[in-house]
Amino acid sequence: DHVQWSKEEEAAARKKVKENSAVRVLLEEQVKYEREASKYWDTFYKIHKNKFFKDRNWLLREFPEILPVDQKPEEKARESSWDHVKTSATNCFSRMHCPTVPDEKNHYEKSSGSSEGQSKTESDFSNLDSEKHKKGPMETGLFPGSNATFRILEVGCGAGNSVFPILNTLQNSPESFLYCCDFASGAVELVKSHSSYRATQCFAFVHDVCDDGLPYPFPDGILDVILLVFVLSSIHPDRTLFI
Repeated sequence: DHVQWSKEEEAAARKKVKENSAVRVLLEEQVKYEREASKYWDTFYKIHKNKFFKDRNWLLREFPEILPVDQKPEEKARESSWDHVKTSATNCFSRMHCPTVPDEKNHYEKSSGSSEGQSKTESDFSNLDSEKHKKGPMETGLFPGSNATFRILEVGCGAGNSVFPILNTLQNSPESFLYCCDFASGAVELVKSHSSYRATQCFAFVHDVCDDGLPYPFPDGILDVILLVFVLSSIHPDRTLFI
């Protein structure tokens, strides 16, 4: 929002930072929390469910570049300043090894919207964590979102507070697809159980983005936008080298 702080506000912020830094976690506890981070985040989501964070309905107003061109407000599209960031992030992920996984037979057939139809679609992808997936690329070239022409990935999706504002906008853009991942399985389950989750246009999966040896459920070089805004603050600086 380009808010300019007064000297008094800046001084108050620096004072608060100093206060927060006065008490430090013991080194052995730091190691434990880092090593078992997914367990602690799972506990967090079991306690708070999807009630802790608010949906980021402002996200697409601030960053219209997240959406495909035909979904952007015209005046916002002209002000786009994220193109170089988007290209850089996509090229980074393009260099990663990302094997493919199977998609349902008729991925974009018109759905009745019933829970039964959604459950069937989800079950078609339920073998992503199977031994066959872990061993390498699938024989088929199909994968979740393989029919899409515009693809977004949110890393560190949590309970879906960015996922659903984006997904609700993309419902009028069936050629678009949203991937979202978190390394807390409890968070991913919250996303998948949400009433607005649509397996025909979204795929949520468990993933640790700092482990560059883990495969992704899509091939190299297909992403148009990667959203990392809400995860970097939760990752130790030394581990961001893998991103």
